Amino acid sequence: MRAARYHEYGGVETLVIEEVPDPHPGPGEIRVRVTAAGVNPVDWKVRSGAVREVLPVELPAIPGRDAVGVVDEIGDKVREVSIGDRVFGLGGVTGATAELAVLSAWAPAPAAWNDEQAAGAGLASVTALAGLEVFGSLKGRTLLIEGAAGGVGSAAVEIAVAQGATVIGTAGEHNHEFLSALGAMATTYGTGLAERVSALAPDGIDFALDGAASGSLADLVAIVGDPTRVSTVADHANAPRLGTHLANARNDSGLLAAAGELGRQGRYTPRVERSYPLEQIAEAHAYSERGHVRGKVVVRI
Repeated sequence: MRAARYHEYGGVETLVIEEVPDPHPGPGEIRVRVTAAGVNPVDWKVRSGAVREVLPVELPAIPGRDAVGVVDEIGDKVREVSIGDRVFGLGGVTGATAELAVLSAWAPAPAAWNDEQAAGAGLASVTALAGLEVFGSLKGRTLLIEGAAGGVGSAAVEIAVAQGATVIGTAGEHNHEFLSALGAMATTYGTGLAERVSALAPDGIDFALDGAASGSLADLVAIVGDPTRVSTVADHANAPRLGTHLANARNDSGLLAAAGELGRQGRYTPRVERSYPLEQIAEAHAYSERGHVRGKVVVRI
């Protein structure tokens, strides 16, 4: 099969397209013929070697953790999925940006999502859901989301709105119209956030989700008034010190199914800012690495 790979840690120049052996699923896994794969910050952080102490990989490695495709091989002890099913899901830290990928968590891809949207849904949706689930019911509650225009943030906005929350999202002014279209009240991040939020929600904020790791976690705790009502999916350094929830993405088919069901209901649509062919994987990584992506970046296989 054809795949993107890197043979050493480094910049985007390490990425090449080459023929590699086909992977095969183990027990509890499936293989899909990939139509598109997501590009996430963790991909280039792993590729660069920046997180090698936490997430070491065996080189050469295929970047990518989430993908959409058609099931073409099923491992032992797998039920309720058939050859030919179109699914989206998650594999390991690497392995998705290829013609064939092994997934360990998956769900049916909604017909309403095209391949690019489904490719952008996996990691973003499970991370958003993991960050929100610690709050319990959101119906009738007011939620502040820091970094609301990014891949995880935009997913969290739509999911929280679908669960009945009033959502205030922070983003640069050029993304405010985007947030409004998702169902959030938009405001800017940075100095004066507490005052701006108070003007939008005079009765206070019930919960806050940090999807940006911009150094604002302490401010979010101060705005909410209780660290146990603040969750971060990004600030691993400060969460333990401040006593907030730290939510990590996990390969959970139940969370993927919940996201897919919202997609079928038309209440969650993954937002894709840019899409690249496989041959332009380096450009896709470079664009993601510059930051401030609105929604998701994906690669078409």
